Amino acid sequence: MTAPSNDNRGGVCPICDRQTTPEFKPFCSQRCTDVDLGRWLDGKYAIPSATPPDEEDMAAIIEAASERDNDDS
Repeated sequence: MTAPSNDNRGGVCPICDRQTTPEFKPFCSQRCTDVDLGRWLDGKYAIPSATPPDEEDMAAIIEAASERDNDDS
């Protein structure tokens, strides 16, 4: 049995398409790592829901957002 290799063959950064580096894998640099994190934090990546929220859930979400907006004023 062979130990897993840490080499970099075939790894392509999902942000800029450059070769990945072991230090930042699956990315090529700290910049691309930060870009990806920023996309997650901004909500640009989303996991789709199998079912939409029901009316009660939507009402609670809208009410909470409304209260939060009123608290900020």
